[in-house]
Amino acid sequence: MKSPCILLVEDNELGRDMLSRRLDRAGFDVVTAADGEQALQIMRERQPALVLMDMSLPVMDGWTACRSARADPRMRQIPIIALTAHAMANNRQSALAAGCDDFATKPVDFPQLLAKIRTYIPT
Repeated sequence: MKSPCILLVEDNELGRDMLSRRLDRAGFDVVTAADGEQALQIMRERQPALVLMDMSLPVMDGWTACRSARADPRMRQIPIIALTAHAMANNRQSALAAGCDDFATKPVDFPQLLAKIRTYIPT
């Protein structure tokens, strides 16, 4: 059986590599992007099962990328979990308003993030 594909969008190389390795060990096929424009291109081409989207990105931020994905019928159904270092309640509401399906704070609590992922990608 083919492993579900997760697109990890994170501009911090160290954070991207660490989370990518942990997701790989959890049984997912991980594709990465460093900015919102790359993320949208990969979403169109690969149709990942889920996207983990940092909201503070260069070139195109996660807020804009998420709104663009929701406006495109080819990407509208792909679950997006926002990743942000800002744990304030209004950031969660802003992420959901931008079209994200869920929200996780950084540094990432991996068991908690994995539980959220599995609500969208049952194993």
